[in-house]
Amino acid sequence: MIGLLIALLASAILLWLYDKSTLLVLGFKPTKRRGRDFTFGFIMSAALCAICLYLIASVSKTTLKVNPGYTSITFFNSSYYMLKSVLTEELLFRGALLYIAIKKLGIKNACILSSVAFGIYHWFSYGIWGNVVQMIYIFVLTGIGGLLFAYAFALTKSLYLPTGLHLGWNLVSVVIFSQGPLGDQWLTSSGGGPLSGGWTAIFFIYQITLLPLTTYLYLQRQKVQPTTEHSIK
Repeated sequence: MIGLLIALLASAILLWLYDKSTLLVLGFKPTKRRGRDFTFGFIMSAALCAICLYLIASVSKTTLKVNPGYTSITFFNSSYYMLKSVLTEELLFRGALLYIAIKKLGIKNACILSSVAFGIYHWFSYGIWGNVVQMIYIFVLTGIGGLLFAYAFALTKSLYLPTGLHLGWNLVSVVIFSQGPLGDQWLTSSGGGPLSGGWTAIFFIYQITLLPLTTYLYLQRQKVQPTTEHSIK
C-alpha cells in the first residue's frame, strides 16, 4: 500500500509541475464508458490467460488440482496484493510519465518507450538478469504487453482499460494457476514435462497476439460508436 501511495503522490507532483494538471488527466473519473473498458479488459484478459494456461497444462500433461487448504481469506488477500501491484505498475508505466511523454514525443514514440521500460523492469522483477535467453523471451513478452497497455491508455485517455487488461491476466496467472511470487494458490500443479520448441513457439505467439488483437477490435468498435465520455474531464 505504501508503494501505491508513493506512486500516486509522485504522479500528482509530476503532473502539477509539468502543466499544473491533476490526477484527473489520467482518467480517474469513473464513467459508463470507462466501466465498460475495464470490464472488457478484465474479462477478455482473464479468459485468454485461463485458456492459455489450461492448454499448456494439457499439452505438457501437467495435473491441475484444487488446493484443499485454500480459503476465501487467502483468495481475498492474494487478489488484494495483485490489485495493489497492478495499480502501482500502471501508475509508474502508464500514468504521469506516459502522459507527459505523449505530450512531448507523440503517442507512437511514447508508447514504444513505455513498453521498453516495462520489458526491462521485468528482468529484475522476475530475477532473470544474466540469463540471456530468458531476458530476450521476457523482454519481448512483457514489452508487447506493455505496448498494449500503453496504447490502451493513449487511445482511451484513461487507466481503466490498461488496468483491466493487466489485472485480468495477472490475477488468473498468479491467484488461480499459482504462476507467480505467491506460491500455491487455488490450483496446484504436479507432474508434466517441458514443452517442445514447437509448442513453446505456439503458446508464445498466442500470448503476444490474441489479447492485442481482441483489444484492437474492441477499440475499433468503440470508434464506430463515439461517446462524449471518451473525453477526459
